[in-house]
Amino acid sequence: MPTDLTFIFWIILGVVLAATAVGIVVALRERRQLPPVVPTPEVEAPEAEPETRPAPPTVEAPTEEAPPVEAPTAATSAPELETIEAPTSRLARLRRRLATSNNALARGLADLLSRDRIDDETWDDFEMTLISSDLGVGPTTELTTHLRQAMAIDGVADPAQAKATLRRELVRLVDPTLDRTLHVEGADGNPGVVMVVGVNGTGKTTTVGKLARVLVAEQKTVLLGAADTFRAAAAEQLTTWGERVGVETVRGPEGADPASVAFDAVAQGVNAGVDTVIVDTAGRLHTKTGLMDELGKVKRVIEKKAPVTEVLLVLDATTGQNGLVQARIFAEVVDVTGIVLTKLDGSAKGGIVVQVQRELKVPVKLIGLGEGADDLAPFEAEGFVAGLLGE
Repeated sequence: MPTDLTFIFWIILGVVLAATAVGIVVALRERRQLPPVVPTPEVEAPEAEPETRPAPPTVEAPTEEAPPVEAPTAATSAPELETIEAPTSRLARLRRRLATSNNALARGLADLLSRDRIDDETWDDFEMTLISSDLGVGPTTELTTHLRQAMAIDGVADPAQAKATLRRELVRLVDPTLDRTLHVEGADGNPGVVMVVGVNGTGKTTTVGKLARVLVAEQKTVLLGAADTFRAAAAEQLTTWGERVGVETVRGPEGADPASVAFDAVAQGVNAGVDTVIVDTAGRLHTKTGLMDELGKVKRVIEKKAPVTEVLLVLDATTGQNGLVQARIFAEVVDVTGIVLTKLDGSAKGGIVVQVQRELKVPVKLIGLGEGADDLAPFEAEGFVAGLLGE
């Protein structure tokens, strides 16, 4: 009997232990299934982060719109309006350049002044120097004759006196009495119209751009007309010059009728009420009769809208006698009123100033001093001679 009870006891104990074990296992399983349920509240918490993330985009969005704020790269258009040198200081630079240059005319004058005694051979050498500097035979003979007479009377013992005599004679040859006024203003409400003509390679289009700078520096309103329609880069070059000082350029398609473009430019200048319209014409060869006739046509067409107040002929100071041939032919076609001499600084050909004025009975009004944007200056006889004498 006890044995049976013992056996039953162990069976009941085993059942209890088994039930306990099952309960423990079930509890553990339920506990393991809780983590998947617990993360669900935590999954909601990250949803708060996406709500905080939209904030950064709103902060970054302005940085995408910032370029428009920087887009005032049009503000770089402000620096395009360059500071222009005052015309009054430009001639001083020419004098310095002529004084320090090694041109033949300056050397010949310095050599003459350095002599204690001047004989016939010295005068012959002096005359050859003047002729080689394109002063011309007539002006050379005239200058030499006057100098020999003056120095025969005063002598050359006093270098200062000799230099004063030479300066006086040179100024007389250059002729300070000529009217060198630039006629850049019109009458009856019309703008002044300046036609710029010349042979290819003389710096004509560049001169137009530099002249615009001179006038803007004098507080004048200016409009440019790109009537050189045969040279592909001419209109673009002129437009760039105008943009640098805030001056508009009227242009037509490549190969357009130059007279039509010139007329449109003047008409726009009249309507806008500007002070001056500067018309750049094709740099035509003076030997091409048809092209020269066309230049006359450009002037006639312009004058249907407003009178041409100035015709400037651009000459390269280094071309010498060939430049004079050009000048004569242009003068016959368009009635030149003034000369612009380019490449004059440091040139051995400074004497062309005198010769071209005598040939055309037209004054040199402007001179090119070099390649810089402001290297165009009004011509002034005394200052030019002072530069030649190294003063």
